[in-house]
Amino acid sequence: QLADIHSASDQTYVFPLYLYTEDGSRIPNLKKEIVADIEKIVGKVSSEDIFDYIYEVLHSPKYRKKYKEFLKIDFPRVPYPKDTKRFKKLVALGSELRLLHLLESPKVNRLMTTYPLDGSNVVEKLVYKNSNVFINKDQYFGNVPKVAWNFYIGGYQPAQKWLKDRKGRTLASADIEHYQKIIMALTETGKIMSEIDANF
Repeated sequence: QLADIHSASDQTYVFPLYLYTEDGSRIPNLKKEIVADIEKIVGKVSSEDIFDYIYEVLHSPKYRKKYKEFLKIDFPRVPYPKDTKRFKKLVALGSELRLLHLLESPKVNRLMTTYPLDGSNVVEKLVYKNSNVFINKDQYFGNVPKVAWNFYIGGYQPAQKWLKDRKGRTLASADIEHYQKIIMALTETGKIMSEIDANF
C-alpha cells in the first residue's frame, strides 16, 4: 500500500492496491472506468500491471520535470498509456523498480561495493571521497557510485540518510550487507530511470 503523511495537517492517505472483504477475498481498489479505458488501449491488464505502470511513470525524470510544480500541490496525474507495446515495456520496468526498492530483485544480491577493513564498525563521521563512503577514520564502503550516493527519493538521499540514522551505532554484518544492497538498488534505479525516459 502507498501512504502519504501530511505532518502539518496531521492527515494520512492510504491507497491499498486491493480491498479485503470479511470472507478474506480481495477486490482491486481501482476505478473500474479507468481500468476499462486502459484496456481499450492495451488489452486485458491486471491490477499489478497498472500499479507497475504508475510506479514507472512516477520515476520518469521527464515526467517529474514536466509536472514538478504541480506535484508539490496535488496528487500526481498519470497519463494513459499510448499503445500495448510501450505499455508492456513500461510495466516491465516498473516491476523491476518495485522489486529493487523492496530489495527483492536478484540484482541486489550482486554486490558491487566492498567493505575491506576490519575495525569497530561504528558509524562516526561520514565522508564520501573517491567513490568510498567512510563511516569512521579507517573503515569505508568502497566502489559506491556517485549516482547512488547523491540519489534523491522525495526530499532525502537514502544512501546518506541510512548511515546518518545509525550514527553512533555499531554495524552488524547484516547491516553491512543491507547497505550494500541499498547501493546496488539505487545504482540500478538510476539506470532504469534513463531507460524509462527512452520509452516514455
